[in-house]
Amino acid sequence: MTAKSSPAAQLEANREEALLAGGAERIERQHGKGKLTARERLDLFLDRGSFTELDMFVRHRLHDFGMEKQRPYGDGVVTGYGLVEGRQVFVFAHDFTVFGGSLSETFSEKICKVMDLAMKVGAPVIGFNDSGGARIQEGIMSLGGYADIFLRNTLASGVVPQISLILGPCAGGAVYSPAITDFVIMVQGSSYMFVTGPNVVRTVTHEEVSFEDLGGADAHAGKSGVAHFACENEIQAIDQARRLLAYLPSNNTETAPAVASDDPADRDAQELDSLIPDNSNKPYDMHAVIKAVVDGGIFEEIHAAFAPNIIIGMARFGGASVGIVANQPAHLAGVLDIDSSVKAARFVRFCDAFNIPLVTFVDVPGFLPGTEQEWHGIIRHGAKLLYAYSEATVPKITIITRKAYGGAYDVMSSKHIRGDINLAWPSAEIAVMGPQGAVEILWKKDLEEAADRDALSGRLSDEYREKFANPYTAAERGFIDDIIQPRQTRSRIVDALEMLRDKVDTNPRKKHGNIPL
Repeated sequence: MTAKSSPAAQLEANREEALLAGGAERIERQHGKGKLTARERLDLFLDRGSFTELDMFVRHRLHDFGMEKQRPYGDGVVTGYGLVEGRQVFVFAHDFTVFGGSLSETFSEKICKVMDLAMKVGAPVIGFNDSGGARIQEGIMSLGGYADIFLRNTLASGVVPQISLILGPCAGGAVYSPAITDFVIMVQGSSYMFVTGPNVVRTVTHEEVSFEDLGGADAHAGKSGVAHFACENEIQAIDQARRLLAYLPSNNTETAPAVASDDPADRDAQELDSLIPDNSNKPYDMHAVIKAVVDGGIFEEIHAAFAPNIIIGMARFGGASVGIVANQPAHLAGVLDIDSSVKAARFVRFCDAFNIPLVTFVDVPGFLPGTEQEWHGIIRHGAKLLYAYSEATVPKITIITRKAYGGAYDVMSSKHIRGDINLAWPSAEIAVMGPQGAVEILWKKDLEEAADRDALSGRLSDEYREKFANPYTAAERGFIDDIIQPRQTRSRIVDALEMLRDKVDTNPRKKHGNIPL
């Protein structure tokens, strides 16, 4: 047997063929679109030299439509496992150079294999999506393959973190796998997601819309809320995924890895003492509060472009990961509406699933009124946030900075729905409603008969605010554990997190609850 025909030589030849994927011409075409190949993406994402590939030599089994003459190794998806900052992860990356990254039966089997392994090992799954959709030549087998993946996404939900990077087309049934995962990262100008494309939309609804406007990164990051991040390029998207993983545990039985912090736990944030405007109707930026108290001022905001009246994201206190939820008075006065309720509810449930403590900053005037909100289900959607906080058993720390009115006070991790430590600044206003609204109801007749309505209304509002719109009535009843100076916020949060580190809380035994979807 010659060296060229030896088993070892044959293996190397086959491996080289597999690594070339769809060939040099298609790789060049991929680069021409400003896109990386599947293997280049994995090389950037994973620690250098850590990738172990599985199923490199898998090929499709179809013998119709001349497909038996085209059986490239790998069949359009690269799968395996590796390390990110030394921690185990499982990965799959669609290879657009092979049949446009279209999904076949064997393609789906490869993905399902690494997802099954991830569940057994207890490690995150990261998917790099760049696919033309189902491989039409395979018909029902490809549809079944999608369903097999959807099932695993669902079973893995809340067990291991799942992150989807959309780095090209993702259309039709293919969008539902990323939608089930915990975080979706898209790239501006080169990725899109939609159930039906512009051509079908034009035929059915007669709307003229571009790919980008219908399902591009900015559309999904700002309008639909499908995407959590819209990045400028693939390298930024891959870096975002790595940063996000650093805050997360590998699975639901662990806690997120702690890092060393040189930010003193007892550091005062003096700037917070003068942050709240004297006029309670004036806005301020809640980002300033968050960055003043977290370790090093580093806050990894999530879903920043969607429903900006509420802020969510990851940060650290004393080196430990926390999830932050905060009303944003600089946008719509921090009011809760449909989008902000849903945005925060899913994040709260994610943190609870993965043992990440929740820190909530409250400045909320209530729920947004109006027919549009009511007819689109603000009651149902607002209840999602209430449900999420109520069922969460992780440590929950709440700081009321200013307004906490009406039902929104209850919803925002109040003591009544198992908030562990609830603090308030002296500027806090905790009441059924704002002074002006209360006066309009309580003294309606007096105001109607008053010679100077505005003067009476102003005086009564001041009296109401002094008596009710403050934190002391709530503190008297134990609904607030303490009233603190704003500068003490960081030290009190760090202290509470340390106290709650071994917290154990449970929900009644049941198959699952019935969240108002």
